[in-house]
Amino acid sequence: MAKREMATKYVGSFLGFIWTFINPLVLIIVLWVVFSVGFRVKPSNDVPFVVWLTAGMAAWFVFGEIINGASGVIVSHAHLIKKTLFYSQILPVVKVVSCLITHFVFLIVLLGLIIFNGLPFSFYFIQFFYYLFCLIILGLGIGWAVSALNVFIRDVGQIVGVIIQIGFWATPIFWDIKIMPPQWQMVFKLNPMFYIVQGYRESFIYFIPFWQHPYQTIYFWMLTSTLFVLGALIFQKLKPQFADVL
Repeated sequence: MAKREMATKYVGSFLGFIWTFINPLVLIIVLWVVFSVGFRVKPSNDVPFVVWLTAGMAAWFVFGEIINGASGVIVSHAHLIKKTLFYSQILPVVKVVSCLITHFVFLIVLLGLIIFNGLPFSFYFIQFFYYLFCLIILGLGIGWAVSALNVFIRDVGQIVGVIIQIGFWATPIFWDIKIMPPQWQMVFKLNPMFYIVQGYRESFIYFIPFWQHPYQTIYFWMLTSTLFVLGALIFQKLKPQFADVL
């Protein structure tokens, strides 16, 4: 189903799957020009800004795609939902899997930039899979909730889009959290995506193990586990009424 999802996404498009590469590349180039060349933003430790930016964008881009896509996945597959034996919980999971294809394109770009800039390779790169797992669980929990709620309240999809936009600017993706006063740093660190974005950078750039942040790790998993269970419960509760509304 994930393969079919990707094929449907680019149906009728002349470039087709190539857009999977073009979209993230254009986004990275625009942000790099604006913030590195224009505003001369520099991350700590003299890391090339484009590498630092891409590591953060890799995490955020797929998260945004998962949540935005999941919000409409039940409505767009109404013909399947009306089938009595269809296991509808799988649809947000399929959305997650299809978004991971774009994610790995981002990772290829990131690794290319690391090589081009002469940065070292490390076994810490493997730690990325831990943070990817964190992202999947967080995205799936939220995805289940918004996909179910959007069946009954169609404004949910629009609200999700607005929240994703706000989250993009509120998450330290193109700005370093160290520029903030300590009290504000604590506020921004409550955002679970901070943990993942920072984790990607610590895996590919700074080589810091996740267990060096025990309190952030405990907080992230308490919040994410709650969202995951809550999302599953919301979906299970509303699922029997999907066919009637659609």
